Amino acid sequence: MSLTFFLIFFLFLAGAMVTVILVANSVMRKKEVDQMKDLVSGKASQSTATGGPSLIKTERPTAREMFSQIFLGKSLNQKVRDWIEQAGLDWDPARTIYLSLILAVIGFNIFWYLIPRGQPIAIVGVIIGGGIPAFIIWRKRSKRLYAFEEQFPDALEYLGRAMRTGHAFTVALEMVHKEYDDPLGEEFRRAFEEQNLGLPLEVALERLGTRVPLLDVRFFVSAVALQKRTGGNLAALLDNLSYLIRERFKLRGKIRAISAHGRISGLVLSMIPIVTAILMFLTNPEYVLFFFDDPDGKMLMAVMIIMQFLGFVSIKKLTDINP
Repeated sequence: MSLTFFLIFFLFLAGAMVTVILVANSVMRKKEVDQMKDLVSGKASQSTATGGPSLIKTERPTAREMFSQIFLGKSLNQKVRDWIEQAGLDWDPARTIYLSLILAVIGFNIFWYLIPRGQPIAIVGVIIGGGIPAFIIWRKRSKRLYAFEEQFPDALEYLGRAMRTGHAFTVALEMVHKEYDDPLGEEFRRAFEEQNLGLPLEVALERLGTRVPLLDVRFFVSAVALQKRTGGNLAALLDNLSYLIRERFKLRGKIRAISAHGRISGLVLSMIPIVTAILMFLTNPEYVLFFFDDPDGKMLMAVMIIMQFLGFVSIKKLTDINP
């Protein structure tokens, strides 16, 4: 009962914090909009009018950014922001936190009120609901990076052919982003526009490698930077890199085919205890409530969860081979 009270209090406090942050954000946004309207209509203050509008952007964190940094910490907040950008979503860390809290409350209510005898495992609903936004980000990030990796060898060959016809490397970058769709075309477009607006080419490519954290992209960035310093045939180098990436794809496919039996076996072995526990809870709840009511049952459940997690990680490490 104390755990339930603590959970309800925590969710209520989180909802109150979200409400306060949203209200403060809307007030600050309205103030900025009013200042912009005064500037456009000529009703700005005398000091601003005499001095002219400032072209220097002040990096003031918004209320949403302050909330996410307080909630997650500065380093984790930046990590979440990078993952969202790599997933290609129009989110921010604060919005992810809002969604997680709202879905956690919904999951808690579903297990508490809608599922018969679901009160002892209401924390599971909180974990599932709160983890949905993180799962969406992880899934979309993985799919987007995989799609980029599939397009990358063809793009390197296209770059090599464009340079053989006499185009400069920066012009070939522009041709690539016009020829290919998202995600590769979008990332190359950003790299081209950054260097076109004055950023050094090496820095623009390094930022590309940061946005797309793939080993092949790092090879590409290092090859271009080395060629610019020492010289050489960049077109032939890009062709060799494209061939190497395709060979890695072939080797990865063979390994996945060989290890498919082990991966499926590991998934089945990991799901059997969970499915058995759910079926036992639905058919004989008194038998399962022992793990929630009795102190020895709670200890056994904790040991079971830890051993199940370690077994799943061990099987995944044995079958996950990345060439």
